[in-house]
Amino acid sequence: MKIGLRNEMHIHYTDSELEGLSEDLVKNLKKATFKDRYQKWYNASLAAIKQLLPDRVTDFVTAYHSDVKKEKDLTNYGIEDYILGITLIHYTKESNCGIIQNKFELQYQIVCSLSDRLDSTLFEIKQLIESDLFDSEIDAASMLAKKGYLRGAGAICGVVLEKHLKSVATAHAIMITKNMPKISDLNELLKNNNVIDVAQWRHIQYLGDLRNLCDHDKTSEPTKENLEDLISGVKKVLKTIY
Repeated sequence: MKIGLRNEMHIHYTDSELEGLSEDLVKNLKKATFKDRYQKWYNASLAAIKQLLPDRVTDFVTAYHSDVKKEKDLTNYGIEDYILGITLIHYTKESNCGIIQNKFELQYQIVCSLSDRLDSTLFEIKQLIESDLFDSEIDAASMLAKKGYLRGAGAICGVVLEKHLKSVATAHAIMITKNMPKISDLNELLKNNNVIDVAQWRHIQYLGDLRNLCDHDKTSEPTKENLEDLISGVKKVLKTIY
């Protein structure tokens, strides 16, 4: 659209700008318009910004439209004025074009930043879904423990803890090198990257030992107290480490 804006301002291209371009490409460049395409782009972009970047709505809208009812100057001249045929009479065509280009560039950069925000929003949604799922699994483990299925309850808690620690590592952009990392591996990784402190590391280490007692140690049986510690401990990790 920047090229379309330039065409509408009748600012000619220099030979050096067109050098090396094919005739078809030059024709397409010179046919490009701004006014005919801008409104559709603006409406779609504004809707997305309201959802993903509400704190930038004012900046985006102000570049297009100003409610100030006074003579137009550099402070209140916007893209809407240009589309309506209003120009700043004390400025050249090139200057008017430059002002609108700057306004549009601001809007364009805001729109470009939506992709980063979208990634962040999707990650937040993923975390919420995982949180609900983990809570449900912990509730299921509690129910199994009450009915005496202690090893099964412990295994579920271990899986939840492991998945959560992986999510925490991902959230902090920490590379997991092992194909099938254990709780102890993830615990070390988070401590070494200063995500958790020594006290939290020791707590997770203890929870990992309880999980191993339920999963692997066939010489002794886990107790109800062990499961109470494991369930409450995993709940604490879910709520305090992220």
